Amino acid sequence: MRLTVLPLILLSIILLTIFDCKGKTQKVQPETPLPLELPQEETPEPEAEAETAQDIAAQAKPPVRTSVLTSRSLSDLSARLPSLGVHTGEINPVNYQKADPAVLQQMGMEQYLINFITAERLYRERNYRDAIAEYSRSIGLKPDYIDALEGRGNAFLKTGNMGSAIEDYTRVINLNANRAEVYNYRGFVYAERGETEKAIADFSQALRLKPDYADALANRSRALYQLGDYRKAIDDCTRLIALEPENFAAWNRRGSSWYSQKDDSRAIEDFSRAIAIKPDFALALHNRGNAWHSKGDFAKALADLDSAITIDPGFTAAHASRNYILQSLGKSENLH
Repeated sequence: MRLTVLPLILLSIILLTIFDCKGKTQKVQPETPLPLELPQEETPEPEAEAETAQDIAAQAKPPVRTSVLTSRSLSDLSARLPSLGVHTGEINPVNYQKADPAVLQQMGMEQYLINFITAERLYRERNYRDAIAEYSRSIGLKPDYIDALEGRGNAFLKTGNMGSAIEDYTRVINLNANRAEVYNYRGFVYAERGETEKAIADFSQALRLKPDYADALANRSRALYQLGDYRKAIDDCTRLIALEPENFAAWNRRGSSWYSQKDDSRAIEDFSRAIAIKPDFALALHNRGNAWHSKGDFAKALADLDSAITIDPGFTAAHASRNYILQSLGKSENLH
């Protein structure tokens, strides 16, 4: 009985001493907006600006690494621990997040993995340049290590090195063409560079691999809107809304697409849903105001635009839309 219990006690002490366990990962949150240009209209009438910075910031979802090794296989970890003969497959890899590299080395972990874990920690600390150096050391020791290539690509993106990010994502895809998230990441970078058609191709491949991939739907709908393919943008927004009914940015983008197709009634319905979810959504109020103006209801248009300006006094487009309506009615800026 002692021979059985003693190793278990020793193992428990070692694990509790070395590791800081975390059982859950944080949901990836959007960070970086995509720059988009609005389609230019020939008429002087102010249009619903669906793709301004507020909407993009609410919707864009670039690659963010919030935890280390939480979703990948344990097979890459060292197969041995020095004492007690415990296989690392019995240990949650999250436990390595704050482990001392020297301790990991003593445990028999390969150096490329130690470099990778160090890089992941630096990435979480937003020290992207040092993270790139550690990812590179890991890749130097194991050139086909997909996780390090993906991580370095994300770090390159954070530092604005788009070309290197694309190179690393492409290497990952060439090694494993079934990783939907990497197609989404590379598509995001293509969109950042203005290569919209390439971006759409990557988002589409991500969705072929993972049809319910909300991030890819969000990114592709935005790219389609940029190209003026409003019908397909509507289809993607509809799929996204089915997955995320409270996604106010998706409702707003679909409304903007309806507006661009001159379907003001449907546009107003979608803008209203976006506002119901997020009452302080100044952009959707502005867009709905323009749609009301298009329908000839100037009172409702001005009410929405006034609300948008109250929420965001510096909202230039809302001021421009309001001034246009007042001028068309023969009123001055100070009149309501």
